[in-house]
Amino acid sequence: MDPRRALPSVERVLAALDGLPHELLADAARDAVGAARDAIAAGEAPSEADVIANATRRVHDRRTRLLQPVVNATGVLLHTNLGRAPIGDEALAAAFAIGRGASNLEMRLETGARGSRHEHAGTLLARAVGAEAGIVVNNNAAAVLLALGALARGREVVVSRGELVEIGGGFRVPEIMAESGATLVEVGTTNRTRRSDYERAITDATALLLKVHASNYRMVGFTEAAEVGELAPLGPPVMVDAGSGLLDENTPWLPVRPAWLRDEPGVRQAIAAGAAVVTFSGDKLLGGPQAGVIVGRADLIATIACHPLARAMRADKLTLAALQQVALVYLSGDATSIPLWRMATASLDELRARAEAIAVTVPAAKIIDTEAVAGGGSLPGLTIPSIGVAVEPPDARAAMSSLRADGVIARTDSAHIVCDLRSINRTDDEIVARALSRI
Repeated sequence: MDPRRALPSVERVLAALDGLPHELLADAARDAVGAARDAIAAGEAPSEADVIANATRRVHDRRTRLLQPVVNATGVLLHTNLGRAPIGDEALAAAFAIGRGASNLEMRLETGARGSRHEHAGTLLARAVGAEAGIVVNNNAAAVLLALGALARGREVVVSRGELVEIGGGFRVPEIMAESGATLVEVGTTNRTRRSDYERAITDATALLLKVHASNYRMVGFTEAAEVGELAPLGPPVMVDAGSGLLDENTPWLPVRPAWLRDEPGVRQAIAAGAAVVTFSGDKLLGGPQAGVIVGRADLIATIACHPLARAMRADKLTLAALQQVALVYLSGDATSIPLWRMATASLDELRARAEAIAVTVPAAKIIDTEAVAGGGSLPGLTIPSIGVAVEPPDARAAMSSLRADGVIARTDSAHIVCDLRSINRTDDEIVARALSRI
């Protein structure tokens, strides 16, 4: 008898599966039966139970690949692979309220006339940094590309060689410049660029002087860079890619400015120094949803908003609603409700108390001093003192896999597995304790 005849039908395997839509379960059942036929051809003899177990594993693997919440125990506050900034309850509630029905996204309620989606979050964020106007697009890479395309296509943009950076995902300033249609003019050297270098490069074809914040690396030693205030009087508008999105380097929305911010530049300070256009991210040090923000002179922002690419890059209503709420929080003068700042400014005593509560339920766990980082291409080389819970399992790789299965993403330190409390939401402490106990 042909052993393939003993294999269960796809329908029989499918009847044993659940947890996904029928079409996806059917894929798993067919693939498992197909794998069993291949196994028979190779001389094996899988049973019906083997086939069903194979299909069940395929369903589990498919579910694991779906977007789902996890606990960030890495100590990297803005972990790019884990979604960067967590969004606060107020911002999520605002997005829910706008998303569940109709809204005045592009209507002025006072007149009933057509409005603009740029009049909400963009206007508030401009107000928060002292700029005349602002718009929101889908990320900062889009903001840079759009601003260059709208203001400098067919003309020259002067950039220091030391600021021709690459950020995550292969985003390189020279390449984005080429895509925008602008011509790159390099000045200075990798480590030293002066005002005079820009001045000599300015011609009638110059559209912008571009400053790019090196947000994902730090250059030290024999360095020099021209500041925005030095370049603004030269004539062409100064555009600044601020990257990380720290609205104000003085952090007036916090009781005390965190020492670990050190010399991170603020958007408000760039505007005050004479920058005509500043772009930055919404999901880094701003602590909001993924977005790109462009603020600056009203005439330049209007030109950018009218560019054909602006429609292709515009943010959706859920992002705008959440970002509007984030802007309102900053304008209130107290941003401690934003999860990023709540995590970043938690005291060591508070973190230690939480760590002790977790460790008491985990055999052989110990509490250690750690160093967290901002992440997400922000504050390179700077660390934030933190507290972690560490365990030393026999097999660290298997233990990390077990933690991931429980939705906890930790880090390894030598033979230890460390869960850093600074990047963990307080409400997830019990999840971490249970996951650590199981390994």
